[in-house]
Amino acid sequence: MSASAQRVQQALQAAGIKAHIKELPQSTRTAVDTAQAVGCEVRQIAKSLIFKTRHSDQPVLVITSGANRVNEKAVGDLLGEEIEVADADFVRQETGFAIGGVAPVGLVQEMPTYIDEDLLQGDTIWAAAGTPYTLFQVTPEELLQITPGKVISVR
Repeated sequence: MSASAQRVQQALQAAGIKAHIKELPQSTRTAVDTAQAVGCEVRQIAKSLIFKTRHSDQPVLVITSGANRVNEKAVGDLLGEEIEVADADFVRQETGFAIGGVAPVGLVQEMPTYIDEDLLQGDTIWAAAGTPYTLFQVTPEELLQITPGKVISVR
């Protein structure tokens, strides 16, 4: 298992979550890829997206349902500062993960975190586990337990 996936596994264990990292032979870079790989609906995929504030260059994590697109203006209004999608270098520097493998746990630093209320509607959630080939499954309650996120509507 890669160092990134090990960091996610350790974070899950430290939080008391018994989820195990699953490694797939195909990429799980997109929500559609992931849903097809594990046999679930796209809405059950947790996309961990990194944005940055436009003026202060601070990272912001939005964990959204794979079926939704984030309304950047609405999230920026909550923060009191406009946000934009972060580039690959910023994502790796601020999270320790590459785009396509950003996990909701095991980040190298804390940051403002928002969780899409739609993601919490099902029984299970699949999230990236540090690489584009690894993921783990949790319940909505467990996701709320392992992240410092505020639940919002991201649409």
